[in-house]
Amino acid sequence: MRLEHTTIPVNGINLHVVQAGDPTGIPVILLHGFPEFWYSWRNQIEPLVQAGFRLYMPDQRGYNLSDKPKDVAAYNMDILADDIIGLMDAIGIEQARIVAHDWGGAVAWWLANRNPERIAKLAVLNIPHHAAFSRALKTNPKQRRKSLYMAFFQLKGLAEFALKLGKGSLLARWAFGKDNPAFTPEDIEQYKVAWSQPGAITAMLNWYRAVRQHRPQSLNSPQIHVPVLLIWGKRDWAFDFSLAEDSIRLCDDGKLIMIDHASHWVQHEAAEPVNKVLIDWL
Repeated sequence: MRLEHTTIPVNGINLHVVQAGDPTGIPVILLHGFPEFWYSWRNQIEPLVQAGFRLYMPDQRGYNLSDKPKDVAAYNMDILADDIIGLMDAIGIEQARIVAHDWGGAVAWWLANRNPERIAKLAVLNIPHHAAFSRALKTNPKQRRKSLYMAFFQLKGLAEFALKLGKGSLLARWAFGKDNPAFTPEDIEQYKVAWSQPGAITAMLNWYRAVRQHRPQSLNSPQIHVPVLLIWGKRDWAFDFSLAEDSIRLCDDGKLIMIDHASHWVQHEAAEPVNKVLIDWL
C-alpha cells in the first residue's frame, strides 16, 4: 500500500499528513487520539482504500512529526478544530467524512457541533460527546474514578517523568495493556519513536492541560445535526459505557455499534468488524 507523507502548513503550524488512496476518491479524514499518531489507523488503511476512499491521516499538533507549540493555550479545543478546518482548506475539501478515536474524536465532536457544514458524516470510536462527558464528571462517580489519570497529567514535570520511564515502556504498558496482541513489539517500537520526538510528551500532555487552563467558548447547543456512527468497545477502561448511550442521545441521526470483546483500542482489537462497519457507513 502506497503511503504519501507530506507536510502541510495549517493554522500557523506544520502538520505531518499521511495520504493514501485514489486522489479522486471520497475524502475521509482520520484523527488519532492519545498517545497515538497517524499509525493508529494502520489496520484501516488498506480496506478503506480498496473501498474507494481517499484517506488523510494527520499527526495532530503536538504529535510525532507535526509541530509542537510550547504554550498550553495552543492546544485549546477551538484551535485543534481549526487545524482540521485548515487542513480541509489546504487540500481543497469543502466537506469530508471524518473518522476519529479518543482525543481525535473529541476534536471531531466539537467540530461537528461548531462547523456541521464541513462534515458529511462522522464516525467516532470510544470517546463521548463533550457534553455527555462533562455531565458524567459531575454525576457519575465511576467515571470520575476512571478519569483520575487526567488529573495526574496536569502535574507538569512529574507526568512527563512518568511517561518517559523505560523510554516509553511504561506509557505503552499503561495505555495499551501488558501483552495486548493487538499491538506487536514492532508496533510498540513505532510508538516509542513517535514519543521520543523532541517535545512530544509535553505537547501530548498539553491537550489535557488546555482543557482545564484554557476552556473553549461554550457552544449554544450540544445537539449534533450531522449523521453520526458511534463505535464502542464495551471493555473500555477510560470511559463508562453509559457515556456512549448519553452521547448518541445528543445526535439527531445517530447509530451506536457495540463491540463486546474490544476495549478502548477498538480499531486495533476488532479491526475487521470496525472496518466493515466503517465502509458500510461512510
